[in-house]
Amino acid sequence: MAGRIAGLFPLLLASALAGLTGCNQGGPAEGIAQSAAPSDPTSHDFGDLQVHYNAVRSDVLAPEVARAYSIERSANRVLLNVSLLRENADGTTTPVDGTVTATAYNLNGQLKELAMRRVTEGASVYFIGEVGISGNEILVFDINAVPAGQKTKLTVQFKREFFAG
Repeated sequence: MAGRIAGLFPLLLASALAGLTGCNQGGPAEGIAQSAAPSDPTSHDFGDLQVHYNAVRSDVLAPEVARAYSIERSANRVLLNVSLLRENADGTTTPVDGTVTATAYNLNGQLKELAMRRVTEGASVYFIGEVGISGNEILVFDINAVPAGQKTKLTVQFKREFFAG
C-alpha cells in the first residue's frame, strides 16, 4: 500500500484536505471553514485491488483547480473522488481504469445521484462526482467500481458529516 499516484489532481486534493479542520462536538467554530473529517478509512482492499475514496466540500478546492476540472465550488456541494489501484509485488501501486458509479443518501433517506466523471492525468485515472448538501448533513456514499477487464463489482460504503457554509 506504499504506492503513490502521480498527477496534479491528487496533490491538490491532498493539499485541500490537509488544510481542513475537522468536525467538533460544538459544531463549526466561528470563522473557520468546516468540512467533513474522515471518520472511516479512505480505502478498501479487495485482494490485490484497492478502492481509494474521499469526499470534501468543493469550496476547499483552489479556484483554478475547480475551473480546470469543471467543478462547482460551493459550501453546499460535495466532491467525491474515487480511484482504483492494483498493488504490485513490490508494494507499489498502479492505477487501474474501469467504471465507477456512486449514490449518496442522507439520514432522512433522501437519495442523491452522483454523475461520476473519468479524469486522467498521465497514467493516473480518477472518478469524480458532485452532490449538493442542504445545511449540515451526514451523507452515506455507496460506491460500485468495476476494474477494466473484470466482471466483479467492488462495493464500498462510507459516511461523512458535512457542515454547509
